[in-house]
Amino acid sequence: MTIRLLPEFAIAFMLVFARVGTMMMLMPAIAERSAPDRVRLSLAVLLTLITLPIVRAGLPKTLDNLPPVVTLLITEALIGFTFGLAGRFVMSSLQTAGVLISQQIGLSYTMIMDPTHGDRGQSAVMSSFFTMLGVGLIFAANLHHVALMGIVDSYKSLAPGELPTSGDAVQLAITVANSAFSVGVQLSAPFLVFGLVFNVGLGVLSRMMPQLQVFFLAMPATVLIGTIILIFVLSLMMDGFLTHVAAVFRDLFPGLR
Repeated sequence: MTIRLLPEFAIAFMLVFARVGTMMMLMPAIAERSAPDRVRLSLAVLLTLITLPIVRAGLPKTLDNLPPVVTLLITEALIGFTFGLAGRFVMSSLQTAGVLISQQIGLSYTMIMDPTHGDRGQSAVMSSFFTMLGVGLIFAANLHHVALMGIVDSYKSLAPGELPTSGDAVQLAITVANSAFSVGVQLSAPFLVFGLVFNVGLGVLSRMMPQLQVFFLAMPATVLIGTIILIFVLSLMMDGFLTHVAAVFRDLFPGLR
């Protein structure tokens, strides 16, 4: 590479990195806060170098007309943010399920440091457990490969500078958020049914035996039965989550079907 080619390469690299780097900072599993920042940045730079030869033809070559280049840079960052935020909503289904399950089995007040939200982040113990398990399963199922290929495939959905309309972006965010919440409720459905039946049973028992210390027995029984249910349904829950992740990636990146 000669000195004459350096400005052209720098412009192209900067424009590609604006989209790829933003998506890498938000994509599920790849962008978790538990991963060191240097590792995520190095991976983003490496993926940018891989993507650059594929999309370089559609990028500006010089800075002779600076305002369009700056506009394109902002547009690429917004596109990366749109795709990355939609992917980020995927993990919220596990957090929703964890909160609902914690409330039903009596662990809602048990907080733990959540490595996926940084050193100062705290969440319910079940939310942290499901999130870390989900991240591990995404890597075990090689769905992170789909996410990486989807970043490159995003240039087929939206060419450089082709910013989606605000209505389409909002509709995408609403659709993904709605599906994430629905999946979170579905994952916690056995525990919602258990909580309803168990609390109704306790109410009937307290009316039939007023002298029985119902609340003294309720908490340990709730935790014990809830843990047993979790052991039996955990594999089905995580299988449903991985199916949801794969479906979201197919919707975001149609070229990977």
